[in-house]
Amino acid sequence: MKSWDVIVIGGGIIGLSLSIELRKRGAKVLVIERGEPGHEASSAAGGMLVDCSSETPAALQPLATASARMYPEFVHELQVESGVDVDLREQGAIVFPSADDAHTHPELVSASLLPAPLAELEPALAETDRPAFFISERSVDPRGLTTAAWKTAKKRGVDFSSGDPAISVNVARGRATGVITAKTAFAAPKVVNCAGAWAGQIAPHPFPTRPVKGQMLCLAAPSRNVLKHVVRSPQIYLIPRSDGRILVGTTVEEAGFDKRTDPATIQHFHQSAMVMVPQLQKSKILEDWAGLRPGTPDALPILGATSTPGYYVATGHFRDGILLAPITAHIMASLMMECELAYDITPFSPQRFATIPASP
Repeated sequence: MKSWDVIVIGGGIIGLSLSIELRKRGAKVLVIERGEPGHEASSAAGGMLVDCSSETPAALQPLATASARMYPEFVHELQVESGVDVDLREQGAIVFPSADDAHTHPELVSASLLPAPLAELEPALAETDRPAFFISERSVDPRGLTTAAWKTAKKRGVDFSSGDPAISVNVARGRATGVITAKTAFAAPKVVNCAGAWAGQIAPHPFPTRPVKGQMLCLAAPSRNVLKHVVRSPQIYLIPRSDGRILVGTTVEEAGFDKRTDPATIQHFHQSAMVMVPQLQKSKILEDWAGLRPGTPDALPILGATSTPGYYVATGHFRDGILLAPITAHIMASLMMECELAYDITPFSPQRFATIPASP
């Protein structure tokens, strides 16, 4: 029976990035994905790399900042190895704060001034007297990113098993020894659960992850440069791509594993986008979709070793999976290969949920 050094459960951007990092360190790696690699929450995301103290939980800020700094090199490596363009954009974001933001973070709104008049930064935006501020952040095309990561992983010798979901981690004499899937079994002395919203369904540890639905709309703008910056408002956000597409999103819905889109919600997105950017009245709807983000009870990821030796977990990144992929891969590979950790991941330990009683 063939065996590997590590089995990664989950072929989203977290699992793919970790598999690449483990291969760099010499491990033989198998990725088990319930569907096709990169086709779940990762490819459905908007791709905003939000590293902002007002939007990131304080415990997560050091990792968010470190990961944002890693991104240019991370993307460059994937693009060179895969030949896939991931459309990393560095124009930043223009943010129209909500009333709650202005009340809770008045210093942010007043201090982060726009670098130029709004009409000069984004001429296509409808005239408004609403306050706005600028954040120097990047965005990336998650579909391109996950495709590049998948091709890079394959090029580096990572093995894949697709369409056969993991059912449980095999445990013998108290240690992880592999993974049992719906159809077969795979052997490895180390296993890491990167299954996103599905992570808690894999025995023996019921991690408290849940799917949080987000609906998205993609428009074909009448010209490539209608918008330069990401634009965020309390109602919607607009994310321009370099090829002229504009993504409009998103919702945060507790809807279980339902990935259907709601026509009224999509229509609302379209109408709101046209109000903010009148030129989008000439845009065409290309597609709409919904993704399932992995949420946790305290809105923090679950990272680290489980109580079962040889079994690890890296999930629950919620809306920050794309941003946190590079740092998660670095931290988890270091932990699994028994190297010194440069960051404190105690706040993200799976053991923090050990005392939470099961739901009735």
